[in-house]
Amino acid sequence: MEGDAPIKVYMTRKLIGVSPDDSVKRACEVMVEFDIGSLVVVEENRVVGFFTKSDIIRRVVIPGLLNSTPVREIMSGELITVDANTPVRDVLDLMAKKGVKHMLIEEDGEIVGIFSLSDLLTASRRRLETAIAAE
Repeated sequence: MEGDAPIKVYMTRKLIGVSPDDSVKRACEVMVEFDIGSLVVVEENRVVGFFTKSDIIRRVVIPGLLNSTPVREIMSGELITVDANTPVRDVLDLMAKKGVKHMLIEEDGEIVGIFSLSDLLTASRRRLETAIAAE
Protein backbone atom coordinates (compact mmCIF):
# COMPACT_ATOMS: atom_id res chain seq x y z
CA MET A 1 0.00 0.00 0.00
CA GLU A 2 1.24 3.43 -0.88
CA GLY A 3 0.15 5.77 1.90
CA ASP A 4 0.40 8.84 -0.32
CA ALA A 5 -1.77 7.37 -3.10
CA PRO A 6 -5.15 9.08 -3.47
CA ILE A 7 -8.09 7.17 -2.01
CA LYS A 8 -9.70 7.03 -5.47
CA VAL A 9 -7.12 4.36 -6.36
CA TYR A 10 -8.65 2.04 -3.76
CA MET A 11 -12.33 3.04 -3.67
CA THR A 12 -15.22 1.15 -5.19
CA ARG A 13 -17.06 3.26 -7.73
CA LYS A 14 -20.20 1.12 -7.85
CA LEU A 15 -22.57 2.52 -5.26
CA ILE A 16 -25.44 0.27 -4.25
CA GLY A 17 -28.32 1.88 -2.47
CA VAL A 18 -31.89 1.90 -1.31
CA SER A 19 -34.58 4.51 -0.85
CA PRO A 20 -35.24 6.04 2.58
CA ASP A 21 -38.75 4.60 2.36
CA ASP A 22 -37.53 1.03 1.76
CA SER A 23 -37.89 -1.29 4.72
CA VAL A 24 -34.95 -2.50 6.77
CA LYS A 25 -35.79 -5.98 5.46
CA ARG A 26 -35.44 -4.80 1.84
CA ALA A 27 -32.12 -3.11 2.67
CA CYS A 28 -30.86 -6.36 4.22
CA GLU A 29 -31.96 -8.32 1.14
CA VAL A 30 -29.92 -5.97 -1.07
CA MET A 31 -26.88 -6.32 1.21
CA VAL A 32 -27.14 -10.11 1.04
CA GLU A 33 -27.72 -10.10 -2.74
CA PHE A 34 -24.56 -8.08 -3.38
CA ASP A 35 -22.58 -9.49 -0.42
CA ILE A 36 -21.84 -6.03 0.98
CA GLY A 37 -21.85 -4.51 4.46
CA SER A 38 -23.19 -1.05 3.69
CA LEU A 39 -25.59 0.84 1.45
CA VAL A 40 -26.04 4.44 0.46
CA VAL A 41 -29.53 5.82 0.93
CA VAL A 42 -30.61 7.74 -2.16
CA GLU A 43 -33.48 10.15 -2.60
CA GLU A 44 -34.04 12.09 -5.82
CA ASN A 45 -30.64 11.03 -7.17
CA ARG A 46 -28.85 12.39 -4.09
CA VAL A 47 -27.17 10.46 -1.30
CA VAL A 48 -29.03 11.39 1.89
CA GLY A 49 -27.83 8.69 4.25
CA PHE A 50 -25.74 5.64 4.93
CA PHE A 51 -26.83 2.24 6.28
CA THR A 52 -24.52 -0.51 7.63
CA LYS A 53 -24.63 -3.92 9.25
CA SER A 54 -23.75 -2.22 12.52
CA ASP A 55 -26.85 -0.03 12.18
CA ILE A 56 -28.97 -3.17 11.90
CA ILE A 57 -27.57 -4.58 15.13
CA ARG A 58 -27.52 -1.34 17.13
CA ARG A 59 -30.65 0.36 15.84
CA VAL A 60 -32.96 -2.52 14.85
CA VAL A 61 -32.15 -5.79 16.60
CA ILE A 62 -31.20 -4.50 20.06
CA PRO A 63 -34.14 -2.07 20.39
CA GLY A 64 -36.48 -4.73 18.96
CA LEU A 65 -37.76 -2.77 15.96
CA LEU A 66 -39.70 -4.50 13.19
CA ASN A 67 -37.92 -5.31 9.95
CA SER A 68 -40.66 -3.29 8.24
CA THR A 69 -39.20 -0.11 9.79
CA PRO A 70 -38.27 2.41 7.05
CA VAL A 71 -34.54 2.84 6.43
CA ARG A 72 -34.92 6.60 7.04
CA GLU A 73 -35.52 5.88 10.74
CA ILE A 74 -32.33 3.83 11.05
CA MET A 75 -29.82 5.33 8.61
CA SER A 76 -26.98 7.63 9.53
CA GLY A 77 -27.89 11.00 8.10
CA GLU A 78 -24.57 12.60 8.98
CA LEU A 79 -22.35 11.58 6.09
CA ILE A 80 -18.62 11.27 6.69
CA THR A 81 -16.88 11.97 3.41
CA VAL A 82 -13.43 12.69 2.03
CA ASP A 83 -12.27 14.08 -1.27
CA ALA A 84 -11.22 11.52 -3.89
CA ASN A 85 -7.68 12.92 -3.90
CA THR A 86 -7.14 12.54 -0.15
CA PRO A 87 -4.13 10.28 0.57
CA VAL A 88 -5.13 6.82 1.74
CA ARG A 89 -3.05 7.28 4.90
CA ASP A 90 -5.18 10.30 5.90
CA VAL A 91 -8.40 8.43 5.17
CA LEU A 92 -7.32 5.51 7.36
CA ASP A 93 -6.45 7.94 10.17
CA LEU A 94 -9.86 9.60 9.90
CA MET A 95 -11.64 6.23 9.87
CA ALA A 96 -9.81 5.23 13.04
CA LYS A 97 -10.64 8.53 14.76
CA LYS A 98 -14.31 8.34 13.77
CA GLY A 99 -14.57 4.61 14.49
CA VAL A 100 -16.02 3.80 11.06
CA LYS A 101 -15.34 0.96 8.64
CA HIS A 102 -16.62 2.67 5.50
CA MET A 103 -15.90 6.08 4.02
CA LEU A 104 -17.88 7.88 1.33
CA ILE A 105 -15.72 9.47 -1.37
CA GLU A 106 -16.59 12.85 -2.90
CA GLU A 107 -15.52 14.51 -6.09
CA ASP A 108 -16.75 17.99 -7.03
CA GLY A 109 -19.33 17.86 -4.25
CA GLU A 110 -20.85 14.54 -5.35
CA ILE A 111 -20.51 11.09 -3.77
CA VAL A 112 -18.65 9.05 -6.39
CA GLY A 113 -17.55 5.99 -4.45
CA ILE A 114 -17.06 4.19 -1.21
CA PHE A 115 -13.97 2.88 0.53
CA SER A 116 -13.83 0.10 3.07
CA LEU A 117 -10.99 -1.80 4.66
CA SER A 118 -11.83 -4.77 2.43
CA ASP A 119 -10.97 -2.58 -0.60
CA LEU A 120 -7.52 -2.10 0.85
CA LEU A 121 -7.13 -5.82 1.51
CA THR A 122 -8.18 -6.64 -2.05
CA ALA A 123 -5.62 -4.19 -3.47
CA SER A 124 -2.89 -5.59 -1.21
CA ARG A 125 -3.73 -9.16 -2.24
CA ARG A 126 -3.56 -8.24 -5.94
CA ARG A 127 -0.24 -6.52 -5.46
CA LEU A 128 1.14 -9.57 -3.64
CA GLU A 129 -0.13 -11.92 -6.36
CA THR A 130 1.53 -9.74 -9.01
CA ALA A 131 4.81 -9.76 -7.11
CA ILE A 132 4.72 -13.54 -6.73
CA ALA A 133 3.90 -14.04 -10.42
CA ALA A 134 6.85 -11.84 -11.38
CA GLU A 135 9.34 -14.04 -9.50
